[in-house]
Amino acid sequence: MAPVQAGYAPTLETFLKSLKGQPLESSIERLVYLLKRRQIKGAEQCATATARILLQVVAKSRWNDVDQLLVNVQQHGATLTRAAPRELVISNIVRRVLGLIRDEAIEDRNAAGDEYGVDSVSDMGALATPPEQPTSRPGPTPIKPGLATHQSFISKSMFNLLSAVHPADSTGTGTPVTGASTPVMQATSSATALRSEVIDGIEEIVDELSQADDQIAGFAEVQIHPGDYILAYQPSPTVEKFLVRAASKRHFTLLIASGPPQRGAPEATYAPLKKKLNAAGVKTIHIMAGSFAAYMPRVSKVVMGASAVLANGAIVTDGGSAVVARAAHEFSKPVIVLSGVYKLCPENSSEVEDPVELGDSSGYVSFADGPLVNGVEVENTVSELVPPELIDMYITNLGPHTRDHLDDILADHYKVEDIDFPLQ
Repeated sequence: MAPVQAGYAPTLETFLKSLKGQPLESSIERLVYLLKRRQIKGAEQCATATARILLQVVAKSRWNDVDQLLVNVQQHGATLTRAAPRELVISNIVRRVLGLIRDEAIEDRNAAGDEYGVDSVSDMGALATPPEQPTSRPGPTPIKPGLATHQSFISKSMFNLLSAVHPADSTGTGTPVTGASTPVMQATSSATALRSEVIDGIEEIVDELSQADDQIAGFAEVQIHPGDYILAYQPSPTVEKFLVRAASKRHFTLLIASGPPQRGAPEATYAPLKKKLNAAGVKTIHIMAGSFAAYMPRVSKVVMGASAVLANGAIVTDGGSAVVARAAHEFSKPVIVLSGVYKLCPENSSEVEDPVELGDSSGYVSFADGPLVNGVEVENTVSELVPPELIDMYITNLGPHTRDHLDDILADHYKVEDIDFPLQ
């Protein structure tokens, strides 16, 4: 009898390996299960898993035109969003993929218009475009209000039937095309080519996710100066890379602030980070919650990570960060937030449902103490919202930004038609 293999908890790596050999629906159900059980959690893991599963949707699902592909991505994306509503990056990646599909569809439409366009001014003169007589046959109804079809007017002579141009190249009334398919587009663009282009675009998004932390760390030398006292509250992997990169060029002192101690928690917290910084000649001081305010007058700046950055500048981050940011604000110390662009959300703080997440409180109160458990309600805040007025700078993989610049970044990465996802 073969030996029984030891069980293991599913992770992002095991999920990604299983994508090749499973049907699409099984892969989506598995990801939903892992998201609900929090076996895949955190901004980077959820974003990577979402991008990979949407790549499978584009590659394996059945669709014949852009409208149908958009519907498939929206439906499966909404399923993932409902599985982990507090992971806002899932909706962000779905919006990015929807915008990618629209861009690729527009490029295919323009390429088809160039291929079948007119060759001379005399050919264009043969196209009659009366502005006052609308066509008697309206175009196909798009699946979304923003996905409107284009109407054109072409005279019905034999010459014009042979030399008719693409509707996007002729003048006429009607709303502009925003990426949806039209009958002419379906006839001239190849679904196979579009599928390949969208897959390549999703692969670029995956590469962006994997490189974001390294690109953010590249700005550490500019933000941290020799002799600075840096306070980092529960440093995330992004913050750790940022500090390690700065330590290679700058000598500073790091104050690591952590939450209240938990029962059974390991004592050597952030030991790998301390070891790397000490090897580079950076002094580290570990301070507990409640005592960081005493160190704040010596602090040069506060650095913290974020799981999501909202449109108004508020961030969703680890519980306790708001107290640290408030203390820094009272002492006029700058607060710097490190976040990849994929964490920027078009929602405002008033539109996010219950950003505060409560976790297991057994690490602070023993269930063996019956009177305390019955008489006191203990809440463990895992994540909370930090208001925008407490934050001075945002550093993304595109560089440092102020709060006023976030709107421009959002406009560059999301389409107007997809802002309301998953409510649409």
